[in-house]
Amino acid sequence: MGKLVVTTFITLDGVYQAPGGPHEDTRDGFDQGGWSVPYGDEDFGQFVDEVFSRVGAFLLGHRTYDIFASYWPKVTDPADPVAGPLNALPKYVASTTLDDPGWANTTVIAGDLAEEVTALKERTDGELQVHGSGALARSLFSLGLVDTLHLLTFPVVLGAGRKLFTEGSLPTALRHTGGRITSAGVSVQSYDVDGRPRYGEYSLPDSP
Repeated sequence: MGKLVVTTFITLDGVYQAPGGPHEDTRDGFDQGGWSVPYGDEDFGQFVDEVFSRVGAFLLGHRTYDIFASYWPKVTDPADPVAGPLNALPKYVASTTLDDPGWANTTVIAGDLAEEVTALKERTDGELQVHGSGALARSLFSLGLVDTLHLLTFPVVLGAGRKLFTEGSLPTALRHTGGRITSAGVSVQSYDVDGRPRYGEYSLPDSP
C-alpha cells in the first residue's frame, strides 16, 4: 500500500496560489503569480528531483492538472527527473467537469473522494503524490487521507491570494521528519500526519 504525499509551495503569509507563473491562477484578480520562480536554485531542484524519484502515481486537482498538461508533455526526454514520471506514470484527476483528458495515462475520478483515494492508495506501489492542487489537498486533509506533507515556504509576503489552510480546516498535528534551507532561503520541511493536536498550558513557576 502506498502513502499519500502532498507537496506544496507557500509564501510566508500562507498563500499557495500561482507559484509558477503570472497566468497560472488569476482567480479573485490575483496578479502576483510566479512568486516562487526567483528562488528556484540548485538546492530547490535537488529536493524536487528527490520527491519525484519516489512517486508511484499522481493525484491532481483539475486546475493543477491543466497547468501540468499544458507543459510537461512537451518535455519528451524520458530521463528528465520530473517529466519522465509525469508522462509515464498513472495520473488521477479529481474532477466532476473534466470529460476527455488528453494527457496519456490519465484517469478522472469523480465519485466519492474518500473511497476513490483510499482505493488508489491501496493499489499504488510507492507514493501517491499530490502537487499543488490546494483545494484538493485541503479536502484530503479533512478526510484524514494525507500521510506526509512537504511544505516549501518561500521568503516572500504577498498580502493577497488563496491560502492552503483556511478557517475551518481540520485540526491536525504534524510530526517533523526532516528539513533543509536552500541557498535562496526556501524552507523545505517534511512532516508526517500525527493525529489531532494535543493541548496544554504554560504555568508560572511557584513563588518562593
